[in-house]
Order: sequence, then structure tokens, then C-alpha cells
Amino acid sequence: MTIAPLPAFADAQAFRAFRSDPPQWLPIAIDIARSHGVDIGAPHVFATGTNLVVGFGDRLILKIFPPLLRAQFVSERGSLTQLKGRLHLPMPEIVAEGMCDGWPYLIITRLAGTLGSEVWPSLPEAQKERLLRQIGETIAAVQRAPLGPLETIEPRWDAFMRTQMQGCKARHERLGLAPKFLAGLDDLLRDAAKLIPMDAPPVILIGEYIPENFLLACHDDDWSLAGLFDFGDVRAGWRDYDLLGPSAFMAAGRPGRVRSLLEGFGYAKPDYALKRRLMALMLLHSASDLNSHVCIEGWQDKANDLVELQELIWAD
Repeated sequence: MTIAPLPAFADAQAFRAFRSDPPQWLPIAIDIARSHGVDIGAPHVFATGTNLVVGFGDRLILKIFPPLLRAQFVSERGSLTQLKGRLHLPMPEIVAEGMCDGWPYLIITRLAGTLGSEVWPSLPEAQKERLLRQIGETIAAVQRAPLGPLETIEPRWDAFMRTQMQGCKARHERLGLAPKFLAGLDDLLRDAAKLIPMDAPPVILIGEYIPENFLLACHDDDWSLAGLFDFGDVRAGWRDYDLLGPSAFMAAGRPGRVRSLLEGFGYAKPDYALKRRLMALMLLHSASDLNSHVCIEGWQDKANDLVELQELIWAD
């Protein structure tokens, strides 16, 4: 049987439609895996995620990146190479790489553990605080690693921030942020220009320390971080940016969780300037959408403006 080549796509929507129909591309993925001597029995297609991702057994994963998302391949490959052996936490290792019809791909090791999003909601509060401390420690450990080739990833931090600032108000108007919060955006952006370092030495930013991107393991009824994966959105920039994912999706405005995350990262009790900087960065994040991402029940009614909202999210 002749296998059709991977097609070219002009836009992300057309690619997503292709990705959501595995029979169109799974034979190509199997052919790539076979060419590297991978046992192709019982392939498992991962339905979530951005790229074409297939698991082969319990040891290997193939990730195929469309040309329009080549930047994600560069980030993933550079991150796995640069962070190898530098963390106490398991990470995937690159087994093979190549190109198929102009689509770059990686074959990486598959980590053991339970996906964080499956466990996090049901954990006792003390274990959530413990895990957030470990996440803060992991973010700090990643940021101690030298940038290496990741330093050249575009856009550079200052250009990225300025672009985000220019489009911030329009973005959040489009996403339906309440007028009482939109009213404070201009003041916050003025503060952001002073509070967010533009020219400080950059560090590795993963961008998404969220339950969907790490694995957990349980020992004697205690859950711990057991693996970190998905490095397609890595950039270089100011260190506080990586506190946003766990702040929004996991800390939920609980003082004990906030304290654990920040202490693990190396910060003492958050002062006004830190909260203000984090609030600005949360609104400037590349995936920012407060209505979908702030996991505090009824937060829209509990805060009257952005200052009250920052006190709610980073409660101490």
C-alpha cells in the first residue's frame, strides 16, 4: 500500500482538522517509527496537544511537528538537549529525530507516572501545598540551567513583552473581560513597563507548568512530581513569567498554596510590587484569558478591580 505524503497546510485550522482525523496520518507515523526500528505494536494516538503525537508501547513517543509549528520543534529539541541531566526530575530523552515531507519529528522516551490533571483535583490540601512547593523548586532548577541555543529563540523577551502590551487591551476586550477590570488596564500597563525587567539576563521559561504537563507518583500515600514534559512553548525571558501557570490553575488564591509555590521558587511573602508584576504578566501571557484560567470560584464577584484581583490570586 502506498502511503500518502504529509500535506502542506496554510493555516492552523486546517492542520487541526487533519490532526483530529488519525486515519489520515497514523500510517505515516507508523512508517516513521518503523524506519527507526521502533516496535510499532499497539500504537496509541494522544488526542490532546498541538502536534501529531503517538505512543508506541510504554517506552517511546513520536511527535511530528507541521512546518507552520516548526518553532515548537526547535523549542522542544533545544529544551530536551539543554536540560538533559540538569534536573532531579525525569524528563523525556531524545532517541531519534528526522524530517518527513518537510515535517520535523522527534522520537522521545515515555515517562512513567500519572498525569497531574487526573490526580490534582482530589488531593488533600496538604498534598497540594507540598506539590506546589516542588513545582516552585522545579521552576527555579530549570531557570538555573544555562540557556545555550535557547537564547536565540524568537521573539526576544523585550520584543515579546512590547508586542503583548500593545495588544493587551484589545485581546481582553475580545475575550470578554469585565469592564471593571478593563478599566484598570491602562494603569497596570504603565506599571508593567517599570515592574517587568526587559533587559535582565534571561532564563529558560517553560510557559506552562500546569497539571496537564507533568506526571505524579504516589509513595506511602504521598504524591510527588515524577516527570515533566511538553517543551514546545519554551522561550527565554524574565523568571517570574513561569509562576503564572501554577498561580492561575493550581494555587486558587489559597494562602498556603501561594506561599508554598513562592517559597519553593525562592521568594518570601509576596509584597505589593511582586503581586502587581505577576498580575501584569498574567494579563500579558501569550495564552492569557482570565475568564477561563483563574481557578477561583466566583472571582469575578469577589474583586472590584485589578488591584483587588491581584490580592485575591496571590493571597497571603
